[in-house]
Parts: sequence; structure tokens; C-alpha cells
Amino acid sequence: MNDGFTRVLAFTIAVLLPGQYTVPNRANASVENPPNSEQVLAQARQSPGICPAQLTGAIAPILNRSAVRSARWSILVQTRSADAGNRQTLFARNPSTLLIPASNIKLFTTAAALAKLGQHYQIRTSVTGNPTDSSLETLRIVGRGDPSLTTAQLNTLAQQLSQKGIRQVNQLIGDDTYFRGDAVNPNWDREDTLAGYGAAVNSLILNQNAIGFTLFPQRVGQPLRIQWDDLNDARQWRVDNRSITVSANGEEYVDAYRIGNQFAMRIDAQLRAGSEPEPTSVSVPNPGNYLVQKFRTALANAGIDVTNSTLVRTTVTRSPETELAFVESPLLRDLLIETNQESNNIYAEALLKTLGKIQNPNHSNATESGIAAVKAVLTQMRVTPKGYSMVDGSGLASRNRASAEALVQTLQAMTQYPEDSQAFRNSLPVAGENGTLKKRFRNTPAQGRLVAKTGYISGVVSLSGYLAPPNYTPLVLSMIVNQSGGSVSAMRGAVDDIVLVLTRLRECQ
Repeated sequence: MNDGFTRVLAFTIAVLLPGQYTVPNRANASVENPPNSEQVLAQARQSPGICPAQLTGAIAPILNRSAVRSARWSILVQTRSADAGNRQTLFARNPSTLLIPASNIKLFTTAAALAKLGQHYQIRTSVTGNPTDSSLETLRIVGRGDPSLTTAQLNTLAQQLSQKGIRQVNQLIGDDTYFRGDAVNPNWDREDTLAGYGAAVNSLILNQNAIGFTLFPQRVGQPLRIQWDDLNDARQWRVDNRSITVSANGEEYVDAYRIGNQFAMRIDAQLRAGSEPEPTSVSVPNPGNYLVQKFRTALANAGIDVTNSTLVRTTVTRSPETELAFVESPLLRDLLIETNQESNNIYAEALLKTLGKIQNPNHSNATESGIAAVKAVLTQMRVTPKGYSMVDGSGLASRNRASAEALVQTLQAMTQYPEDSQAFRNSLPVAGENGTLKKRFRNTPAQGRLVAKTGYISGVVSLSGYLAPPNYTPLVLSMIVNQSGGSVSAMRGAVDDIVLVLTRLRECQ
């Protein structure tokens, strides 16, 4: 769930772990890890190290903890090498077992996108028409699924048109036909689709198809203050604000979601007085229409009057039109940073559908063709096809499956191409420094040395990436743990403690 959780779980964790809960923002919802067990951390800091032959014995007590003993694990740790023949497996537990991987699915999506499209690929949004003078019968904005498109870029498009002397448009058309198939993945839980992290993914994406706002704590007992990203949204949306500012020892959580298909939202949240404000969002009910409305406003602000506007979701034969204006997304390598570091579901799904569109332009379902494209690319990279099963590109769906072996194979494969390898590594969170690992592994030997994708949904924790132990050769690792009803903190604590054990590796005779 975009490294997220259901509303009930969010509150439960907040109660169990006071002071350890990080409120979700609109790109990612995450519960930060509780402190690593003091014994493991002390060993990691003070121990002279362990030999590879001792690794199984050092990890076994962690896996045997009562809180995770009944969990299902898939783990693989190898030395990193572009040459498969030079890789050494240091630890494995059920490496080929298929488990729910949560957001680690994004590693498959982003690796395939980088390999297929190249790091300089950009997504273009065009405005077309056939002007003969300052008046246009039809003006068409053509979306191609750019997840980074914002209101500011709509303003840029409007200014480009104004500079061409266009002053009147009879019919504004939002062309939402590039991605075929469902905009909302049918495998997603409905409650997820009401939050910003589960917004629809169509051809005309604007502001990640979410209404963003920031919650500010006030005095104890007062509701949190809402600051809208766009003040125009405040006029359109009805808000049921059930938030409250709590004292310094109170639990913190944020849960914001749209109410059905209405322009209405509910905010259930608690923040401590004096704490940092927290951004969040809810999904837009009709994203294509949302973009058309915003573009119409941008055109009006640029001095272009629009008589009518509509949204088109079905491709029809029409006369060729001239491109009058365009904007492009950042380079793919930059889109991958948002996708992986912030575990952004909307970006991941847009990239998957882009792959699908390029792989099979006429396929009736861009998600299905995108998954086929990922399979084709990763198979060429010698990733075991039976090692994973995808129903989306982000990991939000609980029907996804993956093994630690397939994730390690993907990570290893990406080391074979120096330029793309660096772009891929740069997209991953760095322990203790940025992204979803910013507040994990701080002041431990893993800080700055672990570069990895995080993942969790209810009952699932995963971590896959690269680790550079201080006194040992670089490693590639993947850990997936599934435990229905299990404590997220216990599962994540075990995963993190295994990482700390790996930092103690040293060369031995």
C-alpha cells in the first residue's frame, strides 16, 4: 500500500508505538522502525566482526524471536557482482518462495522501465488544434500519463498558447485515451483508492490525481489547521475535520480519505502541539475532468476564453491536428527517484502503463500489457519468470507475489550496465539519509551504507537493495516477511537487525 497501511492499522500502530509513528505524506505512508534491539546494535558497533561461516548462526536467533517465529520468510544475501559466476550466496532462507512483496514490486517496474526506455526518456503532454486566427473551434490537451504534471505546467501550456495569439476556444477537449483499461486497478482495496496514495492512474494525470493539503498542530485540544496546496480546492471540497492537537506524550497519526465519489473528505488525525506540520492528500473522484477544469482556469488566466469543455475517453477517427504547445516530464532517471525513494504508487503505475503502451499500443489494458513488458525485459536480464507474479506496478495490491531470489536477480542484473546501474542506485532510498529510509538506521553502521527499497502493507514487510559492509565485499540482499496479523514493528525490527548483522561481516581465512 505504497509502504502504507489501512486506516485501522494506522491507528493501531500509533497506539502501540507512541513517538515512533511518522505521519504519511501524499507520496508515501510509513511507520518508522522502533529502535533496533540494543544487543544487536551494540554488537554491530563494538564487535570485531563475524566470518561468513558464522552468519547463519548470527541470524538464527533473530528469526527465532517469538514475535516472528511463525512468520513466512524469503531471504537471499549474495556478494555483488556483474558476473553471475563470481557471486557467492552467504545466506538463504526459502529464497524461491513466493510471498507478498508490497512496494518491492517497484524494483521490477523501475528496472524494466530503465532498461526498456533509457534514463533520458521523457513523457510529453501536448496541446493540439488547427488555428487560422485568434479563434479556435477545437483545442485538445493530449495526456500520455505524465505523473509529474502539475498546475504550474498547465499554466505554462496556457502561456505558450497565449503567445501564439490564441484568444478564443469554442471547445476544449481533454483527450484521456492514451492508456486503455481501468484507471483504478481492480485488485486494489477500495479504501486505498480514496486516499492520495491510491489515486486513479489515467492518461491525464494532474497533481498526482490528488487534492493536497498540510495539517498544522495548534494548541492542545484544538483541531489541526488545514493549509490547502491550491486555495481553489478549498471552495469545492467539503471537509469533515475530526483531527485534534494532542500533548507531547500523545499518539500521532494522520488518516485522510475521500468520502465515496463526492467532493468531500474526512480527516482523522492527531499531531502533538509544536510538532512539524504533515502534508497529506485524498484522491480526486474524476481525474480527467479535474485536469480539464484546471486547464480551463489556466487558459482564462492567460486571456483565452473557452466556451465549452469536455473529456474524451474513447479513441475516434479525427482529422490531424497541429501541436500548438507542449511540456515534458523530467528525465526518467528523475522520475525513478520519486518512484523508489518516496515509494510513489502513482509514478510506478504510470511507468508500468507507459511500458505497456510502448510494448503493445493497441492492447485493451495498459496495465496487463505493462506487466507483460516487465516480464519480457526481466527475462532477457535472466530474472526467473516464475520468481514473481504481478497484478500492478506499485505493490499496493496484496495479490502480487515475489521471491527474494527474483528481487536479488533484478538487483544483480542492474549492476551489469554502468550508466543505468548508477541511475538505478540513485533512485533507491539511502539508510538514515533520504526517502523511506530517512529515519531508519540512523547512528548505526548501516547508515549511508544501505541503499534499498522498502515495502509494507498490512502483515508484510520487505527490504531489498545493496549493502556495503565496512570490512567486507559489497552485498545484494532481499528480505520479505509475511505474517497475517503480525506486528509491523516486530517484523521490521527483525529485518533491520539482520541488516546490522550483515554490516559486521569481515574477511576470514
